[in-house]
Amino acid sequence: MVEVICDTNFLIHLANNRIKNISTLETEIGDIRFVVPDVVLAELEKLGRVEEKKHEIGATMQYIKSFKTVNLGGSFADDSFISHVEKNGGVIATMDKDLKMAIKKAGGSILTISNNKIVLEKRRSN
Repeated sequence: MVEVICDTNFLIHLANNRIKNISTLETEIGDIRFVVPDVVLAELEKLGRVEEKKHEIGATMQYIKSFKTVNLGGSFADDSFISHVEKNGGVIATMDKDLKMAIKKAGGSILTISNNKIVLEKRRSN
């Protein structure tokens, strides 16, 4: 089983939108488990205090309550993801274009959402 480290925007989209291939993900991509870094959990809790985001963040927190939480260290999510991938490799779930490029450059792979389907983007070839 591959643990996929999720960023904030990926989790919000995952929890608040109908993902077309969620039930066939294991067949399409393989056996994965979404995990939530502590720094992302803190970010979500902070966003949950913003009135316009309360409903969306509440739904996200409910959706991820059974997800494993991991400690990546650091206080900025993107930096933590890049550092983790540089040291350990791995798969990061994000929709952030700049973070995708940085993760691929660091040798990691990306799981993202496109047209409400989860897709795997392989790491960049050298």
